[in-house]
Amino acid sequence: MNSPAPRALALRTTGVSYPGTPEQISAVRADLRPILRGCPMADDVILCASELAANAAVHSHSRLPGGTFTVRAKISPGNYAWIEVEDNGGPWTPTVRDPAQHHGLDIVRALASGCGIDGDQDGRTLWARFDWAT
Repeated sequence: MNSPAPRALALRTTGVSYPGTPEQISAVRADLRPILRGCPMADDVILCASELAANAAVHSHSRLPGGTFTVRAKISPGNYAWIEVEDNGGPWTPTVRDPAQHHGLDIVRALASGCGIDGDQDGRTLWARFDWAT
């Protein structure tokens, strides 16, 4: 069970664009830590943001030369944390499930209160919401 957020936690938002390479995932984690300070599920949010950013950098057109992806986060004190990663789109081909392999979206589904995918081959946003008790 998640612990309540401190009452002193103020509404915080951020949005940062990154070059579409896997090397940027560590920068995503580092950039999110300050905005998530005091969030009771910061580690889960950062892990899921890493997974969504990795999907953008590896599986979308963001990986192409000059491609980028954008990570946005919002902390609403006592309510929820929200993350989303917007990529440059591309074909969406579901993978065959192999239980022996790592599947980032399965991690997001397991940890987030809700998640989804909006957009199409021209641009896609993957999001996750993390609710906590007040």
